[in-house]
Amino acid sequence: MTLAISGKTTIVTGAANGIGLAIARHFLDRGAHVICADIDEARLQAEWGDAARDENGPVRLFTGNLCEKLTAANLLSAAVDAFERIDILVNAARVFAPTPDPLDPSDTGLDEMLAQNMKSSLRLAQMTAKRMIAQAEKEERSEGELGSIINVSTLAGCRNQPQLLNYSIACAAQDQATRALAVALAPHRIRVNGVAFASLMSASLQVALKENTPWRGAIAEGTPLGRIAAASELVDTVQYLASPGAGFVTGQIVTVDGGRGLLDPVCVPAY
Repeated sequence: MTLAISGKTTIVTGAANGIGLAIARHFLDRGAHVICADIDEARLQAEWGDAARDENGPVRLFTGNLCEKLTAANLLSAAVDAFERIDILVNAARVFAPTPDPLDPSDTGLDEMLAQNMKSSLRLAQMTAKRMIAQAEKEERSEGELGSIINVSTLAGCRNQPQLLNYSIACAAQDQATRALAVALAPHRIRVNGVAFASLMSASLQVALKENTPWRGAIAEGTPLGRIAAASELVDTVQYLASPGAGFVTGQIVTVDGGRGLLDPVCVPAY
């Protein structure tokens, strides 16, 4: 089984911090060409500025709001301009917000969670797939895989926690979009998979723990492996799904949660 991704052009969204940053760094270390995309330009520059200064190097930066269709199109154009093709897309950008009152019908939080965590990644995946198909036609490539798309999600998508109502719905919607796209793109030789994490130190969990210190112990106790994992412990799974070693894997949501889902501690937020 080969996990090689060297030379592959990879777009990673949410690459300025947390999980997206860990994935982008890992792919770069494994020889991939990486387009690091994020809405936070200052943080993106702080993390990647030195690496991106080499115009002939393997890193490019892209800043913009990917909820906007034109911005997504510009991201794909930037990737092709830099490296001539797109092989892998990792949708790792996520926005988290609790639901103050799950019984409030005037709450607009669901619209934001769907737009940020599902609609934008779905549109980018669709647009990326079209690019992959077009480049294969240009190359007259009739055999072999055209590309791989990985959507990062969380265990919240299959857990029922009122305080995470909007976020949970968005995660579940993204997981279903992953499965549906996998079927739609299979005839085009593009694989689509997801990675659902929990008990992992994401950027949103770091913020939440500052405001709710007792959660750290509760999350660790609710996880069979007894700890909160580092973001870097997710990256090998993402690489596997992007690599030829997973060539017959599509439509799957791979869970990386330290066994958290086996216990389903309802009182513990599913980050």
